[in-house]
Amino acid sequence: MIRCGIVGYGYMGDIRRTVIAATGSLELTGVYEPADGPRAKAVSDGCRTFASISDLIDSSDAVFVCTPNAITPEVCVEALAKGRHVFCEKPPGRNLRETRTIAMAVTGGEKLMFGFNHRFHPGIMRAKVIVDGGRMGKVIGARGTYGKSGGVSFRESWRNNREISGGGILLDQGIHMLDLFRFFCGEFSQVKCLVSNAFWGLDVEDNAYVVLGSKSGPHAMLHSSATQWKHTFRLDLILEHGYLTVEGLLSKSGSYGQERLVVGKRQFEDEAAAVGNPAEEITYFDRDRSWELEVSEFARCIVEDAPVSVSSSEDAIKVMELVAAAYRDAGVLPGDWT
Repeated sequence: MIRCGIVGYGYMGDIRRTVIAATGSLELTGVYEPADGPRAKAVSDGCRTFASISDLIDSSDAVFVCTPNAITPEVCVEALAKGRHVFCEKPPGRNLRETRTIAMAVTGGEKLMFGFNHRFHPGIMRAKVIVDGGRMGKVIGARGTYGKSGGVSFRESWRNNREISGGGILLDQGIHMLDLFRFFCGEFSQVKCLVSNAFWGLDVEDNAYVVLGSKSGPHAMLHSSATQWKHTFRLDLILEHGYLTVEGLLSKSGSYGQERLVVGKRQFEDEAAAVGNPAEEITYFDRDRSWELEVSEFARCIVEDAPVSVSSSEDAIKVMELVAAAYRDAGVLPGDWT
Protein backbone atom coordinates (compact mmCIF):
# COMPACT_ATOMS: atom_id res chain seq x y z
CA MET A 1 0.00 0.00 0.00
CA ILE A 2 1.16 3.53 -0.83
CA ARG A 3 0.78 5.80 2.20
CA CYS A 4 -0.68 9.14 1.08
CA GLY A 5 -0.84 12.45 2.91
CA ILE A 6 -2.95 15.45 1.91
CA VAL A 7 -1.74 19.02 2.43
CA GLY A 8 -4.79 21.29 2.38
CA TYR A 9 -8.30 20.07 3.16
CA GLY A 10 -10.51 22.44 1.22
CA TYR A 11 -12.68 21.52 -1.76
CA MET A 12 -9.95 19.55 -3.56
CA GLY A 13 -8.47 17.96 -0.46
CA ASP A 14 -11.86 16.47 0.35
CA ILE A 15 -12.16 15.09 -3.19
CA ARG A 16 -8.69 13.56 -2.98
CA ARG A 17 -9.50 11.87 0.34
CA THR A 18 -12.53 10.19 -1.23
CA VAL A 19 -10.54 9.04 -4.26
CA ILE A 20 -7.63 7.73 -2.19
CA ALA A 21 -10.09 5.62 -0.19
CA ALA A 22 -11.50 4.19 -3.43
CA THR A 23 -8.10 3.36 -4.97
CA GLY A 24 -6.94 -0.10 -4.01
CA SER A 25 -3.20 0.58 -3.82
CA LEU A 26 -3.50 3.78 -1.77
CA GLU A 27 -4.22 4.48 1.88
CA LEU A 28 -4.55 7.79 3.68
CA THR A 29 -2.03 8.53 6.43
CA GLY A 30 -3.56 11.89 7.29
CA VAL A 31 -4.07 15.55 6.54
CA TYR A 32 -2.33 18.83 7.29
CA GLU A 33 -4.66 21.83 7.39
CA PRO A 34 -3.96 25.03 9.39
CA ALA A 35 -7.46 26.56 9.19
CA ASP A 36 -9.88 25.66 11.97
CA GLY A 37 -12.93 24.88 9.82
CA PRO A 38 -11.31 22.54 7.27
CA ARG A 39 -9.23 20.89 10.03
CA ALA A 40 -12.39 20.19 12.02
CA LYS A 41 -14.00 18.73 8.92
CA ALA A 42 -10.99 16.47 8.39
CA VAL A 43 -11.37 15.17 11.94
CA SER A 44 -15.09 14.60 11.46
CA ASP A 45 -14.30 12.69 8.25
CA GLY A 46 -12.09 10.35 10.26
CA CYS A 47 -8.74 11.71 9.08
CA ARG A 48 -5.64 11.84 11.23
CA THR A 49 -4.31 15.41 11.35
CA PHE A 50 -0.64 16.37 11.48
CA ALA A 51 0.85 19.32 13.33
CA SER A 52 3.17 20.30 10.47
CA ILE A 53 3.70 19.73 6.77
CA SER A 54 7.08 18.16 7.47
CA ASP A 55 5.57 15.61 9.86
CA LEU A 56 3.00 14.64 7.23
CA ILE A 57 5.64 14.29 4.51
CA ASP A 58 7.85 12.18 6.77
CA SER A 59 4.94 9.79 7.43
CA SER A 60 3.92 9.40 3.76
CA ASP A 61 5.13 7.77 0.57
CA ALA A 62 3.17 10.20 -1.62
CA VAL A 63 1.81 13.68 -1.00
CA PHE A 64 -1.27 15.31 -2.52
CA VAL A 65 -0.75 19.08 -2.59
CA CYS A 66 -4.13 20.83 -2.47
CA THR A 67 -3.06 24.27 -1.28
CA PRO A 68 -3.46 27.83 -2.55
CA ASN A 69 -0.98 28.58 -5.33
CA ALA A 70 1.43 30.61 -3.17
CA ILE A 71 2.10 27.60 -0.92
CA THR A 72 2.24 24.92 -3.60
CA PRO A 73 5.93 25.18 -4.64
CA GLU A 74 7.46 24.94 -1.16
CA VAL A 75 5.34 21.90 -0.27
CA CYS A 76 6.12 20.13 -3.55
CA VAL A 77 9.84 20.85 -3.33
CA GLU A 78 10.12 19.66 0.27
CA ALA A 79 8.25 16.44 -0.48
CA LEU A 80 10.30 15.70 -3.61
CA ALA A 81 13.56 16.52 -1.81
CA LYS A 82 12.65 13.86 0.76
CA GLY A 83 12.05 11.30 -2.00
CA ARG A 84 8.26 11.41 -1.86
CA HIS A 85 5.97 11.13 -4.87
CA VAL A 86 3.84 14.23 -5.47
CA PHE A 87 0.42 14.84 -6.97
CA CYS A 88 -0.01 18.60 -7.34
CA GLU A 89 -3.24 20.41 -8.15
CA LYS A 90 -3.32 22.93 -10.97
CA PRO A 91 -2.12 25.54 -11.53
CA PRO A 92 1.41 24.37 -10.73
CA GLY A 93 2.37 27.47 -8.75
CA ARG A 94 1.72 31.16 -9.30
CA ASN A 95 3.97 31.48 -12.34
CA LEU A 96 6.20 29.69 -14.82
CA ARG A 97 9.27 30.17 -12.65
CA GLU A 98 7.66 28.31 -9.75
CA THR A 99 6.50 25.52 -12.05
CA ARG A 100 10.04 24.99 -13.27
CA THR A 101 11.29 25.00 -9.68
CA ILE A 102 8.87 22.19 -8.82
CA ALA A 103 9.85 20.16 -11.90
CA MET A 104 13.57 20.55 -11.17
CA ALA A 105 13.07 19.15 -7.67
CA VAL A 106 12.67 15.66 -9.15
CA THR A 107 16.14 14.15 -8.85
CA GLY A 108 15.55 10.41 -8.58
CA GLY A 109 12.64 8.05 -8.99
CA GLU A 110 10.01 10.40 -7.58
CA LYS A 111 6.78 10.59 -9.58
CA LEU A 112 5.36 14.06 -10.15
CA MET A 113 1.90 14.47 -11.66
CA PHE A 114 -0.38 17.49 -11.96
CA GLY A 115 -4.15 17.70 -11.62
CA PHE A 116 -5.35 18.36 -15.15
CA ASN A 117 -8.33 16.10 -14.63
CA HIS A 118 -10.26 17.38 -17.66
CA ARG A 119 -8.19 14.98 -19.79
CA PHE A 120 -9.95 12.17 -17.92
CA HIS A 121 -13.53 13.41 -18.39
CA PRO A 122 -15.64 10.90 -20.37
CA GLY A 123 -16.54 13.31 -23.18
CA ILE A 124 -12.90 14.32 -23.62
CA MET A 125 -11.65 10.73 -23.53
CA ARG A 126 -14.20 9.63 -26.13
CA ALA A 127 -13.30 12.59 -28.35
CA LYS A 128 -9.60 11.75 -28.03
CA VAL A 129 -10.23 8.17 -29.19
CA ILE A 130 -12.06 9.49 -32.26
CA VAL A 131 -9.35 12.02 -33.10
CA ASP A 132 -6.50 9.55 -32.61
CA GLY A 133 -8.37 6.93 -34.67
CA GLY A 134 -8.12 9.22 -37.67
CA ARG A 135 -11.48 8.34 -39.24
CA MET A 136 -12.54 11.99 -39.20
CA GLY A 137 -9.23 13.28 -40.47
CA LYS A 138 -6.86 15.76 -38.88
CA VAL A 139 -7.84 18.49 -36.46
CA ILE A 140 -8.09 21.80 -38.36
CA GLY A 141 -8.92 24.05 -35.43
CA ALA A 142 -10.30 24.30 -31.91
CA ARG A 143 -12.49 26.71 -29.99
CA GLY A 144 -13.17 26.74 -26.27
CA THR A 145 -15.42 28.61 -23.85
CA TYR A 146 -14.98 28.17 -20.12
CA GLY A 147 -16.90 30.49 -17.83
CA LYS A 148 -18.03 30.97 -14.26
CA SER A 149 -21.16 32.52 -12.87
CA GLY A 150 -19.29 34.51 -10.22
CA GLY A 151 -21.05 34.72 -6.88
CA VAL A 152 -21.55 36.82 -3.75
CA SER A 153 -18.17 35.78 -2.30
CA PHE A 154 -16.25 35.94 -5.58
CA ARG A 155 -14.40 39.16 -4.73
CA GLU A 156 -13.12 37.74 -1.44
CA SER A 157 -11.73 34.49 -2.93
CA TRP A 158 -7.97 34.01 -2.61
CA ARG A 159 -8.06 33.04 -6.28
CA ASN A 160 -8.53 36.72 -7.12
CA ASN A 161 -5.63 37.93 -4.98
CA ARG A 162 -2.61 38.18 -7.29
CA GLU A 163 -0.12 37.79 -4.45
CA ILE A 164 -1.63 34.39 -3.59
CA SER A 165 -2.90 33.15 -6.97
CA GLY A 166 -0.52 34.70 -9.51
CA GLY A 167 -3.26 35.44 -12.03
CA GLY A 168 -6.96 35.61 -12.71
CA ILE A 169 -9.53 33.52 -14.53
CA LEU A 170 -7.10 32.44 -17.26
CA LEU A 171 -4.71 30.88 -14.75
CA ASP A 172 -7.45 29.54 -12.50
CA GLN A 173 -9.82 28.01 -15.03
CA GLY A 174 -8.77 28.76 -18.61
CA ILE A 175 -5.57 26.78 -18.05
CA HIS A 176 -7.64 23.59 -18.29
CA MET A 177 -8.81 24.53 -21.79
CA LEU A 178 -5.28 25.48 -22.87
CA ASP A 179 -4.14 22.05 -21.67
CA LEU A 180 -6.90 20.41 -23.74
CA PHE A 181 -5.85 22.43 -26.82
CA ARG A 182 -2.36 20.95 -26.46
CA PHE A 183 -3.87 17.51 -25.82
CA PHE A 184 -5.73 17.56 -29.14
CA CYS A 185 -3.72 19.94 -31.30
CA GLY A 186 -0.08 19.73 -30.22
CA GLU A 187 2.17 22.71 -29.67
CA PHE A 188 1.54 26.35 -30.56
CA SER A 189 4.13 28.90 -31.64
CA GLN A 190 2.03 32.09 -31.64
CA VAL A 191 -0.06 33.54 -28.83
CA LYS A 192 -2.26 36.63 -28.93
CA CYS A 193 -4.31 37.75 -25.95
CA LEU A 194 -6.59 40.48 -24.65
CA VAL A 195 -7.63 40.62 -21.00
CA SER A 196 -10.06 42.85 -19.15
CA ASN A 197 -11.58 43.61 -15.78
CA ALA A 198 -15.00 44.01 -17.30
CA PHE A 199 -16.98 43.82 -14.07
CA TRP A 200 -15.21 42.74 -10.90
CA GLY A 201 -12.48 45.42 -10.89
CA LEU A 202 -9.91 43.17 -9.23
CA ASP A 203 -6.14 43.20 -9.66
CA VAL A 204 -6.41 40.11 -11.87
CA GLU A 205 -8.30 39.61 -15.12
CA ASP A 206 -11.93 38.53 -15.12
CA ASN A 207 -11.94 37.85 -18.89
CA ALA A 208 -9.24 36.56 -21.22
CA TYR A 209 -9.50 36.17 -24.99
CA VAL A 210 -6.65 34.02 -26.31
CA VAL A 211 -5.79 33.07 -29.90
CA LEU A 212 -3.16 30.39 -30.49
CA GLY A 213 -1.38 29.79 -33.77
CA SER A 214 0.79 27.07 -35.23
CA LYS A 215 2.91 27.19 -38.37
CA SER A 216 2.03 23.69 -39.52
CA GLY A 217 -0.86 22.61 -37.26
CA PRO A 218 -4.25 23.73 -36.02
CA HIS A 219 -5.12 27.14 -34.62
CA ALA A 220 -7.28 27.61 -31.51
CA MET A 221 -9.10 30.31 -29.59
CA LEU A 222 -10.32 30.53 -26.01
CA HIS A 223 -12.66 32.76 -24.04
CA SER A 224 -12.09 32.30 -20.32
CA SER A 225 -14.57 34.33 -18.29
CA ALA A 226 -15.63 35.18 -14.74
CA THR A 227 -18.57 37.17 -16.10
CA GLN A 228 -20.32 34.37 -17.97
CA TRP A 229 -23.12 34.47 -15.33
CA LYS A 230 -23.61 30.78 -16.01
CA HIS A 231 -21.19 27.94 -15.45
CA THR A 232 -20.25 27.05 -19.00
CA PHE A 233 -17.91 24.56 -20.66
CA ARG A 234 -17.73 23.96 -24.39
CA LEU A 235 -14.92 22.61 -26.57
CA ASP A 236 -15.32 22.49 -30.36
CA LEU A 237 -12.90 20.52 -32.49
CA ILE A 238 -13.08 21.04 -36.26
CA LEU A 239 -11.75 18.12 -38.29
CA GLU A 240 -11.36 17.45 -41.99
CA HIS A 241 -14.45 15.24 -42.17
CA GLY A 242 -16.64 16.69 -39.45
CA TYR A 243 -16.62 18.13 -35.96
CA LEU A 244 -16.69 17.15 -32.30
CA THR A 245 -18.25 19.18 -29.50
CA VAL A 246 -17.89 18.43 -25.80
CA GLU A 247 -20.45 20.51 -23.94
CA GLY A 248 -21.36 20.51 -20.28
CA LEU A 249 -19.06 19.13 -17.63
CA LEU A 250 -19.76 16.60 -14.92
CA SER A 251 -18.77 18.16 -11.63
CA LYS A 252 -19.38 17.81 -7.90
CA SER A 253 -21.91 20.65 -7.98
CA GLY A 254 -23.53 19.62 -11.28
CA SER A 255 -23.70 23.30 -12.24
CA TYR A 256 -22.10 22.92 -15.68
CA GLY A 257 -24.90 20.70 -16.93
CA GLN A 258 -24.90 17.17 -18.25
CA GLU A 259 -21.78 16.30 -20.16
CA ARG A 260 -22.29 15.26 -23.78
CA LEU A 261 -20.27 14.61 -26.91
CA VAL A 262 -21.68 15.65 -30.29
CA VAL A 263 -20.19 14.02 -33.38
CA GLY A 264 -21.11 15.66 -36.68
CA LYS A 265 -20.16 14.24 -40.06
CA ARG A 266 -19.36 16.67 -42.83
CA GLN A 267 -22.24 16.78 -45.32
CA PHE A 268 -22.67 19.26 -48.17
CA GLU A 269 -26.04 20.21 -49.64
CA ASP A 270 -26.12 17.21 -51.98
CA GLU A 271 -25.94 14.84 -48.98
CA ALA A 272 -27.69 16.60 -46.11
CA ALA A 273 -31.44 16.53 -45.49
CA ALA A 274 -31.21 20.18 -44.42
CA VAL A 275 -28.60 22.58 -45.79
CA GLY A 276 -25.93 23.38 -43.20
CA ASN A 277 -27.28 20.82 -40.74
CA PRO A 278 -25.44 17.52 -41.03
CA ALA A 279 -26.49 14.43 -39.12
CA GLU A 280 -25.23 14.35 -35.55
CA GLU A 281 -24.62 11.58 -33.06
CA ILE A 282 -24.97 12.62 -29.41
CA THR A 283 -23.62 10.65 -26.46
CA TYR A 284 -24.58 11.67 -22.92
CA PHE A 285 -22.51 10.92 -19.82
CA ASP A 286 -23.75 10.82 -16.24
CA ARG A 287 -20.75 9.62 -14.22
CA ASP A 288 -17.59 11.62 -13.59
CA ARG A 289 -14.68 9.25 -13.03
CA SER A 290 -12.01 11.84 -13.90
CA TRP A 291 -10.72 12.19 -10.33
CA GLU A 292 -10.55 8.43 -9.89
CA LEU A 293 -8.91 7.76 -13.25
CA GLU A 294 -6.15 10.35 -12.89
CA VAL A 295 -5.24 9.19 -9.38
CA SER A 296 -5.28 5.57 -10.56
CA GLU A 297 -2.79 6.59 -13.26
CA PHE A 298 -0.62 8.28 -10.63
CA ALA A 299 -0.72 5.12 -8.49
CA ARG A 300 0.12 2.94 -11.50
CA CYS A 301 3.22 5.01 -12.23
CA ILE A 302 4.39 4.51 -8.65
CA VAL A 303 3.63 0.79 -8.43
CA GLU A 304 5.12 -0.03 -11.85
CA ASP A 305 7.91 2.55 -11.57
CA ALA A 306 6.70 3.92 -14.91
CA PRO A 307 7.37 7.45 -16.17
CA VAL A 308 4.53 9.95 -15.79
CA SER A 309 3.33 10.52 -19.34
CA VAL A 310 -0.05 12.21 -18.75
CA SER A 311 -0.31 15.54 -16.90
CA SER A 312 3.44 15.41 -16.45
CA SER A 313 5.87 18.16 -15.45
CA GLU A 314 6.51 18.74 -19.16
CA ASP A 315 2.77 19.24 -19.71
CA ALA A 316 2.64 21.64 -16.78
CA ILE A 317 5.58 23.70 -18.04
CA LYS A 318 4.24 23.82 -21.61
CA VAL A 319 0.79 25.03 -20.58
CA MET A 320 2.27 27.58 -18.18
CA GLU A 321 4.43 28.83 -21.05
CA LEU A 322 1.20 29.47 -22.97
CA VAL A 323 -0.28 31.36 -20.02
CA ALA A 324 2.91 33.41 -19.68
CA ALA A 325 2.90 34.20 -23.41
CA ALA A 326 -0.76 35.25 -23.20
CA TYR A 327 -0.13 37.57 -20.25
CA ARG A 328 2.95 38.99 -21.97
CA ASP A 329 1.03 39.74 -25.17
CA ALA A 330 -1.75 41.35 -23.14
CA GLY A 331 0.79 43.54 -21.37
CA VAL A 332 0.01 42.21 -17.88
CA LEU A 333 2.89 39.76 -17.27
CA PRO A 334 4.30 40.40 -13.76
CA GLY A 335 8.06 40.66 -13.52
CA ASP A 336 8.45 37.51 -11.43
CA TRP A 337 6.48 35.24 -13.76
CA THR A 338 9.43 33.89 -15.75
